Amino acid sequence: MANVEKDTVTGTDTTGHQWDGIKELNNPLPRWWLYVLYATIVWSVGYWVVYPAWPSLSSYTKGVLGYSSRAEMEKDVAAARKAQESWRAKLAAAPIAEIVKDKDLLVYATAGGKAVFAENCQPCHGAGGAGRPGGYPVLADDDWLWGGAPEEILATVRFGVRSGHKDARASEMPRFGEQLKADEIRVLADHVLSLSGKGAKSDTGVKLFEENCIACHGDDGKGNKDLGTPNLADGIWLLGGTRETIAAQIATPRHGVMPAWEGRLDPVALKMVAAYIHALGGGK
Repeated sequence: MANVEKDTVTGTDTTGHQWDGIKELNNPLPRWWLYVLYATIVWSVGYWVVYPAWPSLSSYTKGVLGYSSRAEMEKDVAAARKAQESWRAKLAAAPIAEIVKDKDLLVYATAGGKAVFAENCQPCHGAGGAGRPGGYPVLADDDWLWGGAPEEILATVRFGVRSGHKDARASEMPRFGEQLKADEIRVLADHVLSLSGKGAKSDTGVKLFEENCIACHGDDGKGNKDLGTPNLADGIWLLGGTRETIAAQIATPRHGVMPAWEGRLDPVALKMVAAYIHALGGGK
């Protein structure tokens, strides 16, 4: 048996290996460390046996306990739904006008409505109902085309706007570009701006407004929620409040479309999101 060389500095045995003048010391791992390593190996093998572990082409090893994280999740969801049943039953039975007056119901409804809104409404109306350019109205102010009372908001959410639903909100502004001259449209746009104190008022503009706009927008320009006609006197504009954008809307009006959510959302979810919208700050 060859003599084992010892390191002259530490007195530790060497392995006999040497690289570039550097000798390798023979320092084996502590026994406790090895025992821990062996224990973890045994534990991992046991884990493979007890729990789902190895995938196959079409399935996976189920484990002797038959544990499933999906089943656990479904169990937790079922428990949460059971806990919600009493609240959902109350929401289903109560008219929305009563829901917004009941503090406890309103808290539950708006919490659920916020989630429904984020998933279904926020892409168009923005976070918190702040609206988006291009005809997506702000839902957090007090300017409503079809009314801001709880039941009116619920009806709009349920049936949509120009959605094709038989009860959808629907209005149609004529193309005045086919009826009026370009200079008349510009004068009329100035008159519309004057209703909110921003444009030049003229006798011609007053006459054009009386002949073409009063029937829907009213003689004061404040609109009619039954017809879905906007208030032209409050300085709030869906498609822009410049002379050019107003003239363009008069000449070739743009009409937005909102889908009907009835059938896509259950009746309780519809009430929840309507209550949430009403609570954003602009509800009547």
